[in-house]
Amino acid sequence: MRTVAMAVTDGMLHFELSLAHEVFGGAPVGGADPWYGFAVCGPAAVRVGRFRLEPDHGLDHLVRADTVIVPGWADVDEAPPAGLVDAVRAAHAAGARVASLCTGAFVLAAAGLLDGLRATTHWAHTEALAARHPRVRVDPDVLYVDNGSVLTSAGKAAAMDLCLHLVRLDHGSAVANALARRLVVPPHRDGGQAQFVTTPVPAPGNHPLSALFPWVMERLDQPLTVEDLARQARMSSRNLGRHFRAVTGTTPLRWLLTQRVRHAQELLETTDDSVESIASATGMGTATTLRRHFNRTVGVPPDTYRRTFRSRPPMATGDLL
Repeated sequence: MRTVAMAVTDGMLHFELSLAHEVFGGAPVGGADPWYGFAVCGPAAVRVGRFRLEPDHGLDHLVRADTVIVPGWADVDEAPPAGLVDAVRAAHAAGARVASLCTGAFVLAAAGLLDGLRATTHWAHTEALAARHPRVRVDPDVLYVDNGSVLTSAGKAAAMDLCLHLVRLDHGSAVANALARRLVVPPHRDGGQAQFVTTPVPAPGNHPLSALFPWVMERLDQPLTVEDLARQARMSSRNLGRHFRAVTGTTPLRWLLTQRVRHAQELLETTDDSVESIASATGMGTATTLRRHFNRTVGVPPDTYRRTFRSRPPMATGDLL
């Protein structure tokens, strides 16, 4: 069982804290068994906004966790407590994967975990993070950054994106998508998407692209082009690109490629289809093309990914609902 410990002290943001608890401390989903062993760690009772929280363990327990979550830090003008900083640093030194949500990046930076690395936080505080920690390469334009053992996210909804990304790394795409369905959130937003988008979630039937997304998802096996998408949306390719950027923070082609790769992940996890068949089913054309895009996006070849996430029995169709 993978263990997740959430570090809490007075002055944390309750939204990010609750979000992480919902993801890692909730019931197993999608056939993933065991799920996570989850613990809240802090220096005795702490005040989180209007709420009082009773931790399970002290901050010294963080060193025993596989993953440490640092929620948002409410007052970025105030230095985080030394005890929290020291405990997070010790956990990382002991081998834990450490992830910050929103302004929790200020805690990781204070611990020296972001020195020389690319990182992000809520767009309203990226300048402060860069000024206070000049050795950190702050990227204000992304949802989250994965450096392997150290991860950072932007605010609020992006914190959910990072949590789902961690679940995807641990349990696979199908499980992460099943969890997203249970939480009624988008199953995947790429970390490289822009933080600020004009219309994060278009209202059904009330946006030029609201009918296009499901149309594309039903045709991932076809060699779709930007022109095909523009024609279906009844607009020019230039206008399509503008709407896509406003809604998703990325380009039509990048969004389409991401959907193809994520569908390939699910097929690798839940079927015995060959890589060649999956390449055809996801519109990649050839196994060579699939392997190239898959390796670049996921970080491992398709065959390696399948071996990793087929160690448990294939999920039933109902597990994805």
